[in-house]
Amino acid sequence: MRRRDFVTGLLLAAAIKRADCQEHAKPYHMAMVAGNYPTAAMTETGPAQAFFQELRRLGYAEGPNLVIDRYSGEGQEERFDELAREVVRLKPDVIFAIAVPIALKLKAATATIPIVGLVADPLGTGLVSKLARPDSNFTGVTLDVDVEIWGKRLELLKEASPNLSKVGIVTPEFNYYGPEVQKACQLLGCSVLNSPPEGPLQETEYRRVIAAMVQNGADALIVDDSDANTAYRRVIVELAETYRLATMYPLRAFAESGGFMSYGVDVADILRHAAGQVDKVLKGTNPREIPIYQATKFELVINLKTANTLGLTIPPSLLARADEVIE
Repeated sequence: MRRRDFVTGLLLAAAIKRADCQEHAKPYHMAMVAGNYPTAAMTETGPAQAFFQELRRLGYAEGPNLVIDRYSGEGQEERFDELAREVVRLKPDVIFAIAVPIALKLKAATATIPIVGLVADPLGTGLVSKLARPDSNFTGVTLDVDVEIWGKRLELLKEASPNLSKVGIVTPEFNYYGPEVQKACQLLGCSVLNSPPEGPLQETEYRRVIAAMVQNGADALIVDDSDANTAYRRVIVELAETYRLATMYPLRAFAESGGFMSYGVDVADILRHAAGQVDKVLKGTNPREIPIYQATKFELVINLKTANTLGLTIPPSLLARADEVIE
């Protein structure tokens, strides 16, 4: 009897092991959902390249063991509720949400599917009540930093373009950033212009907003890191070049697209941390136990070719402080 029990136990253990292997052999399912970014940009060669590279380093390859469904609200916020419900109906193992508006809709649509977000101000927008220990199925990374960064950006812009006097701020959230920019401008002897959006921030609206600021005397621009601005960065860079505006951008991607200069967080670092959180979720960690990651690395990028086009000579002391100079 004891021998029979022993053999039965071995067979049972083998069956359990086979079941475990089959379970792990099943590809994980991740949904990537953006409010503005086109789905074509959510690839290994797009702006989120570092995210996919880190996933691959952690052992996930799209196709063999990871299925990715990509969605975009294309900036049409009236569609976000329906889009969130559609994603939740598919029951992915994890959702990677890009930007606050779509993350809020996804969180409202499910209390069980883990959501990892790339967002701004998760506390102020109500996505979480604590950064150190999120209280729901939502965790993620944030580009959010102290508003004092706006003063630093303006100082750098003024150093590169000493004659600027009126700075247009390109942002859908002027009430949030405006006071800090105005305060910094006052100290530097310049003033702030803003033309509030009259509709969804898409190409035609960007053209209207920037043209209105130029008409009111703007000789420089400062751009925030909102989802819409990042999605339409090539349009903004083109308009800044057309109107010959010295422009400070929030992220390296703008300078790489031909923008004058950028000062902001190291997005590749942020994206790698987001991929690490996805990995933890897929391995069974509850999002409540994964702290929201805040940016700690910052970088200054100067596009010297664009500076030359604008007729600006960058001081050697500023060039020496740049993390990268694009020539």
